[in-house]
Amino acid sequence: MIHLTERIAVAGHIDDTLELPFDKRQKSRLRVKLASGQEAALFLTRGIILRGGDLLKSECGKVIQVLAAQEPVYNVIAPSLRELMCAAYHLGNRHVPLQIGDGWLRLEQDYVLKDMLLGLGMQVAETFAPFEPEAGAYGGGHRHGHDEEATANLRPPYLQNKARQTHGE
Repeated sequence: MIHLTERIAVAGHIDDTLELPFDKRQKSRLRVKLASGQEAALFLTRGIILRGGDLLKSECGKVIQVLAAQEPVYNVIAPSLRELMCAAYHLGNRHVPLQIGDGWLRLEQDYVLKDMLLGLGMQVAETFAPFEPEAGAYGGGHRHGHDEEATANLRPPYLQNKARQTHGE
């Protein structure tokens, strides 16, 4: 069994992949099976949320790429942007993990939330897709302004490369 102990920004090669749903990508200690069938254990800094595309390094130097698994989710669209923002407000008020796209929302399936969204006039489609919710404004946990590693996962995946370019990384 290999021990995955570090998240890294870049690697010259990828040795294997690890596909996990969102609820498992929030865990810092977890026994997993890689795509190759090899068993591994996550021993990561607490508070890290793994995103699809993240790279993990093992104690023996292997590099593993994290893949966001397909999972049952709702895709939500609305007749207008204002109505979509209203739906996002109501979901946020309930502390629902939420992925925000250009003109759509994605959330884990829950029939109570589906009924609420339908009552708000949303179109709700059940599907299987990777789930990459926003990390939240506060990121969950004690942070300092100089903790780049601790705050790196607060940026949604589509902004992470942009932030690296802006900061000269």
